[in-house]
Amino acid sequence: MTSAQPTAASRLLASLSPFQNEAFLDFTLAENKRAMEAALTKVAGLLGREYDMVVGGRRLKTEGKIESVNPARPKQVVGVHQRAEAEHAEGAVEAARAAFVGWSRVPVAERAELLLKASGLIRERKFEFCAWLTLEVGKNWAEADADVGETIDFLEFYAREALKLDGAVTPIQMPGERNRLRYIPLGVGAVIPPWNFPFAIMAGMTAAAIVCGNTVVLKPSVDAPTIAAEFMKLLEEVGLPDGVVNFCPGEGPGFGSALVAHPQVRFISFTGSKAVGLEIHERAAKTQPGQIFIKRTVLEMGGKDAIIVAADCDLDAAVEGVAASAFGFNGQKCSACSRAIVDASVYDAFLERLQVRVDSIKVGDPAENFAAGPVISEKAYQRVLSYLEVAKSEGRVLNGGHAVETAEGGYYVAPTVVADVAPTARLAQEEIFGPVLAVIKSTSLDEALAIANNTEYGLTGAIYAGTREALDQASEEFHVGNLYLNRKCTGAMVGAHPFGGFNMSGTDSKAGGPDYLLLFTQAKSVAEKVGSLR
Repeated sequence: MTSAQPTAASRLLASLSPFQNEAFLDFTLAENKRAMEAALTKVAGLLGREYDMVVGGRRLKTEGKIESVNPARPKQVVGVHQRAEAEHAEGAVEAARAAFVGWSRVPVAERAELLLKASGLIRERKFEFCAWLTLEVGKNWAEADADVGETIDFLEFYAREALKLDGAVTPIQMPGERNRLRYIPLGVGAVIPPWNFPFAIMAGMTAAAIVCGNTVVLKPSVDAPTIAAEFMKLLEEVGLPDGVVNFCPGEGPGFGSALVAHPQVRFISFTGSKAVGLEIHERAAKTQPGQIFIKRTVLEMGGKDAIIVAADCDLDAAVEGVAASAFGFNGQKCSACSRAIVDASVYDAFLERLQVRVDSIKVGDPAENFAAGPVISEKAYQRVLSYLEVAKSEGRVLNGGHAVETAEGGYYVAPTVVADVAPTARLAQEEIFGPVLAVIKSTSLDEALAIANNTEYGLTGAIYAGTREALDQASEEFHVGNLYLNRKCTGAMVGAHPFGGFNMSGTDSKAGGPDYLLLFTQAKSVAEKVGSLR
């Protein structure tokens, strides 16, 4: 047999530079500070616009509306969106099904090029997208930049991975046969992203699905639909065909449930709470009339993440890592450190230094680049405040423990550290999703690992230790999908840290890794007898 000829996918892949993570912006530089301020001013002038639902390229309006507001200034409307209801699911899925016929046959090189064009435009408009994130979900400048950078990374990485997947070969070529292995798309999928990474996770889930040849119905979070609408506009700008992505904001119990149960939706890609993820998994498992396939669920459902502080660690590094992991974006990350498990021999010294470090975190409007901004909504605000009441009975409050009042009525909660928490307390077991850290004392590494593993979750974790033996033991026994040694437990980088967790943290989807696109494809083996054609 002669060697295979280069394909369009292999030629495009060869022409691309190796994947590199997008560099972070340095906002101490005057030009970056000015650019961010200018972007905030520009985007502030665009707030309050109404966005259409987009189904099969058609603009639709609904009677009900969704208003997205700035959590730092809840009276400020960021965007007005259509409210998709259960009855809209059928039309959205049908539009995606119609588009699938053509899109699934578009060569992978062309699909990948669209992702690369989109990443290029986002890179050009980085400050503007950062400003949208600051105003819609309350991210400070660095957190917004990290979100935009990860969006670029997902698009660049998945484009390259799709091209590689197109070149898959079977491990064995049988004598007298031509053996091929093709990864083909599944069909129509539902993409249901969260509000806390409303650009990166939303765009990453969408891009992974469509670059493999699927079409999707995108239902963004009701707390962050505007950034998704801006992304939808960008996809149209780069030439994505109508119906490949259908933009449908809506509530989960109505539109979302109808979408998940639809007999022609082949997969559901979801990031959010455990309760909603399990409900999606259960609904997807029930076969509907007319359904001829088993639905696939790709679920990322949160965590109760811990950092272990060993007796012999660099204590200053541990304090910084815990503070950054616990209070970055106000603890509103599924990877956030919500438990610090500290060896008894350094417990008091750790608490003393941590208290000083957390006291230095300034709370205020993220548009002015304060380190700590608001939580996302009134509902989240009330939930976190309820846990502050729990904290009074379950531990010793060292920092925070109260709301922060502002003239604009933002949803601010002071960064809160609670010491002397029992491993089985509510603060140590329940996902709070806010700026609340429980500190737990341990007497040995074995006990610390047992405490760390004693939750229903298993997403991220970290250990600060001074010996190879301790790091090796944690590597074997700390049961999480993303483990970090002598560094913080947030900040997974595409390509380097494929992301996804164990147990009730989800299906260990490993977003940003080489296996992720397999979740949106099915493998088809084709064997041809050589010389069988006349």
